[in-house]
Amino acid sequence: MEAVNRAVEGCERKPLSEVVGDCVQRWFQDAFKEARRGDTAMMVLVSQMYHSGYGVPKNEHKGRVWMERASRFRSSAWKVAMKRPGYNASDSDSDEADDDANQ
Repeated sequence: MEAVNRAVEGCERKPLSEVVGDCVQRWFQDAFKEARRGDTAMMVLVSQMYHSGYGVPKNEHKGRVWMERASRFRSSAWKVAMKRPGYNASDSDSDEADDDANQ
């Protein structure tokens, strides 16, 4: 236990917001690599991240381009175009049922 405490003392502590920011950027980079390889789900995720500015500077044009690519393989992609990153088409379908019930 003392060895762990000494190891932690030698490390520079970073604010949590900085750590989370680094993680989000790495998530975008990983998703972008997979999207470029043709993974449709990652194309949707990259589009959502560009649209919202999550892990990357906000760029609605690039978000739209990635969503167009994804929609060539998955027509339901447009249902989640304006949703937060990670929101799936199946999630969107259940929201539509809730919206219909509320009207």
